Amino acid sequence: MPEHLHCVLTLPDGDSDFSTRWGLIKAYFSRHIAKNERISQSREKRGERGLWQRRFWEHLIRDETDYRQHVDYIHWNPVKHGWVKSVKDWPHSSFHGYVKHGIYPENWGDDIDLSKVAAGE
Repeated sequence: MPEHLHCVLTLPDGDSDFSTRWGLIKAYFSRHIAKNERISQSREKRGERGLWQRRFWEHLIRDETDYRQHVDYIHWNPVKHGWVKSVKDWPHSSFHGYVKHGIYPENWGDDIDLSKVAAGE
């Protein structure tokens, strides 16, 4: 997504240090893009870039149903935010790999009534 991201991470056995992992991801990404965003004084003092929020939300996947619900949410997100009309139209999604491996049909989500989603039904 242009302004946020969602992902599912599998950490090595015995490792639950999400904070360090996210810090490493953010640092690597930040070092590889141009420095042209506005940076507040407090961020500048801490050596932070202006494109990342300081916090993140983690959720431990409980079971296969929970996993599927989170993956569905991630795949639906570009449609929810109006970036595309169909899940398959978002080129940066893991959805395409799921289709390639036969997990989702290519038209997954096309039959969802967007007016009901917007109304929270």
